[in-house]
Amino acid sequence: MRTIETERLILRKFTIEDFDAVQSYASCVENIVYMLWGPNSAEQTREFIEMAISQADEEPCKNYQYAAVLRSSGKLIGACNLALSGGEPEIGWILHRDYWKQGYGTEMGEAMLRFGFGELGLHRILAHCDAENTGSYKLMEKIGMRREGLFIEGRPAHKLSEKKYGDELSYAILREEWDIKNEIVYYNSLPVEFSGFIDLPELSDGVIHLVCSSKGEANPEKKWVPAYNLIVCKGSERVGYISLRLGYTDSLYYGGQIGYGTDEKYRGNGYAARACRLLLPVAKAHGMTKLLITNNQTNEASKRVCEKLGARFVRVARIPEWHDLYKEGGRFSNIFEWNVE
Repeated sequence: MRTIETERLILRKFTIEDFDAVQSYASCVENIVYMLWGPNSAEQTREFIEMAISQADEEPCKNYQYAAVLRSSGKLIGACNLALSGGEPEIGWILHRDYWKQGYGTEMGEAMLRFGFGELGLHRILAHCDAENTGSYKLMEKIGMRREGLFIEGRPAHKLSEKKYGDELSYAILREEWDIKNEIVYYNSLPVEFSGFIDLPELSDGVIHLVCSSKGEANPEKKWVPAYNLIVCKGSERVGYISLRLGYTDSLYYGGQIGYGTDEKYRGNGYAARACRLLLPVAKAHGMTKLLITNNQTNEASKRVCEKLGARFVRVARIPEWHDLYKEGGRFSNIFEWNVE
């Protein structure tokens, strides 16, 4: 079992010398109020540490138990684990109360996902918590896990409850979802320059031309970025529409920076691909280097447009429930990346 490092933590095997630090959080009711174990006696903590050391030496390891220590001082402040036995892989964590609400739990959770998906090649990872453990389930959501169920009276009640049983929340994340989360972080880091809309140059290739119909202002509340909305014309006739959205957001990963449509009687003439190419100088003027174009799985015409442009197919992505496309009935998007440098 190898050591894992995060920005502020070192995740390592437990040692016998960790007893005092583990006992300081494992024996405290406030610290373990939502756990299925504890508060620990000294003997129970010793048994846990001995078990964790023993499991770390198993080959193959079935329960990766990590002590979380500060990189700056080597102080042990909590623990996390990835268990492979007893069903589907599951992650968990605990943190000394003195270090709550400082992001350390998020670092541990992300490290366990990165280890499970990146090194162990797992397909799916679970996590569970008491339904009243707000901090825990918010952490699960922050690291990209998805709520899958609420199990009524599915576990013993927490330590401060007068009830016998408590409700349990179940979260999960697929390898694909983890990959997408990392892709979104990458795209959201790409450059974009916006200090205002530019005066558009002539956008014509001799066959079609684009006429700006509106310039959509950003709306942070709705998570809208600035956008150019244009009509695609051939001569004096409208043949379709196209828009360019300036920026990178979680929503645009599924919806794309470019959206287009060709009026029915003009389809099959390659106008959409021509219109996309005409937008290149506008995207470059705003410092953008890559544009995402997305389409429905059944939209073969739109996929052919992406192929004509030389856009790289990234993946088929499941649309999350919070997205407008999902609310409109969409369930999957083809994601294409168009390099415009």
